[in-house]
Amino acid sequence: MEKVQVVIDFLLTHKLIFTALIIVLISLIRRIVLYKIRGDVAFVSEEQRSWMSRTKNGTFVITVLLLFVLWQSEINEFALSVTAIAVAIVVASKEIILCFTGSIQRASSRSFRIGDWIEVGKICGEVIEHNMMATVIQEIDLYHGQYHFTGKTATLPNSMFFTYPVKNLNFMKRYVYHDFSIIVPGFVNLYPMVPGMLEKIDEHISYFSDVAKRYNSMIEKHAGVDLPGSEPHIHITSGATGEQVVHFMLFCPTDKATHLEQEIRADFMALYEEHFPKEEPSS
Repeated sequence: MEKVQVVIDFLLTHKLIFTALIIVLISLIRRIVLYKIRGDVAFVSEEQRSWMSRTKNGTFVITVLLLFVLWQSEINEFALSVTAIAVAIVVASKEIILCFTGSIQRASSRSFRIGDWIEVGKICGEVIEHNMMATVIQEIDLYHGQYHFTGKTATLPNSMFFTYPVKNLNFMKRYVYHDFSIIVPGFVNLYPMVPGMLEKIDEHISYFSDVAKRYNSMIEKHAGVDLPGSEPHIHITSGATGEQVVHFMLFCPTDKATHLEQEIRADFMALYEEHFPKEEPSS
């Protein structure tokens, strides 16, 4: 017992050594727990990511609290000595304070959680981790209609949540309103092609149309708004130089959007050739 007391007195006297021991011990425990959560799987599930994030945040908070208790007297003396320059410290640490308050704002508003698809400014991605200072996302290409991961990881400081609106795109993980256009040069009457195109589209989407209707209704009830519906839409506009633009909108599974677009483009071109065959040059 006396030896234990001697060790405790030694560590309390040499606080730098005690601090290093605390950090090393917590880091080892953190690494072991993260290894147990991840296991030997190649891909981490959303539940695993949630527990990994909680473990990282929990160990960080415990470390900060233990170090604060250990160095409390020194911190009090330091706080009294810097009273005169407190304003300068606040100004210098403005970004850090905004990151902390941004984390509190995210937690209180429940704007997103791990596994959600979000858009902050021009950055879109799936949330894989968040802590008191930053949010980490796997970037997704939404601006080119591909809906796939780019392989890039973006770390967003939580202060961005005060500068840019946070858009939760979570429902797009399963189904998405996919828009694309086909430009037809010259002026021809394309409206007779519309019924045939709608029939072709109905053939392509028949295997998921019932599920799409139910999912669309669920989103409408959850969001409390009247969405365009799960039926395909076609409308035609004119461009600035006289060309015609055929716009398509589908409510379809996110992972099938690109494939369906290619099939519909092929059908449109085939129908266009049927309705407007090229005149063969006279000999």
